[in-house]
Amino acid sequence: MRSKKIARSKSGKSVNKGGVSVLREFPKRIRQKEKDRIHLTVNGEPYELKIGNKPNETDPSHTLAHTLRETLGLTGTKVSCDNGACGCCTVLMDNKAVLSCMTLTVECDGKMITTIEGLKDSKTEKLDPLQQAFIDHTAFQCGFCTPGIIMSAKALLHENPAPTEEDVKEALSGNFCRCISHYQVVKAVMAASREVR
Repeated sequence: MRSKKIARSKSGKSVNKGGVSVLREFPKRIRQKEKDRIHLTVNGEPYELKIGNKPNETDPSHTLAHTLRETLGLTGTKVSCDNGACGCCTVLMDNKAVLSCMTLTVECDGKMITTIEGLKDSKTEKLDPLQQAFIDHTAFQCGFCTPGIIMSAKALLHENPAPTEEDVKEALSGNFCRCISHYQVVKAVMAASREVR
């Protein structure tokens, strides 16, 4: 019986699996094909992050919450449950609300991220109308969950500048607060929506 000749490429080798020759790429070649840097914009500032597991690199397993807090020093984004149940870590990605504890940083290449720190006017330092409405309506107590709630509300107002109370309640249904009723929060969001129209 003659053996069949398998064509080999420079990027792989043939492997015999159950009597069948299969072409498999070398793991080293696969790793080289992956990107070694990502680019993202956070609160209007461009960042280039080197991917890796050495000091000053972003590990491929790092969440966006970790990168925002630990690498970029933006501690306004809070981590509470760390499994996507409470909404405290909510940020905007291309104006859509995302749970930063459930989003890998490497998934954010080319994205625009906005955190609670990015809502105020960078030139005048004036708070966003939504932030001011939360102060005016005392829509917080300990404040730990407030950044996530504000960011979820901001995503709603991007999509629907004139929401009903039911729209607000639905948009905030993924945000959990242990210390207040959401009545003041709903009032604050409704007041902000009237101001930005």
